[in-house]
Amino acid sequence: MEYQNNLFKFNLSNLHLPKSARLRSFGIYLSGALFSIGFWSLIDASIYSKTVNASDVHVTFIDWIPLICSGLGMLIVNSIEKHNLMNNNLDGQQAGMFGDQGNYVWAARVILFLGFSLLAGGLAGSFMVLILKYLMNHYTFPTLSMGVANVVCNGCVMLSCIVLWLSQNIEDEYSYSLAL
Repeated sequence: MEYQNNLFKFNLSNLHLPKSARLRSFGIYLSGALFSIGFWSLIDASIYSKTVNASDVHVTFIDWIPLICSGLGMLIVNSIEKHNLMNNNLDGQQAGMFGDQGNYVWAARVILFLGFSLLAGGLAGSFMVLILKYLMNHYTFPTLSMGVANVVCNGCVMLSCIVLWLSQNIEDEYSYSLAL
């Protein structure tokens, strides 16, 4: 292994990858950035509410429930591959616990729908926490920022999930099917 005199740990010579590989790599990094921005916005609001916040309102478990729903939805959505949703003919493969290949595709679609429902429920739940806990009680903006951080958190997690799923399921330009 040659020693390279690089300033950064990451090698930037992989910029000569095919267009789809670069797009996939960019999407995965963007998804990670969105997830970390969202997660740390809620962590920051939690730390603010326990240390600096002068009011009686604090981030409690109720504020974390939408993030838990969004995280479970992200896990479910990114567990499903795109070819399982579109592939009605599995080329003689076993269809798993469902026995029928049509049921296999149908079950993958239902599970994907449940994952997106959890993501949407997490985002809607964060809006409900913002409205019911912060806006209905007429809190001003230093306290209101904890509710806004919850909405930002779940919105970023939802966008992160969508970007990750799309970037992982990008077809390579050079990939081809050997099916007859």
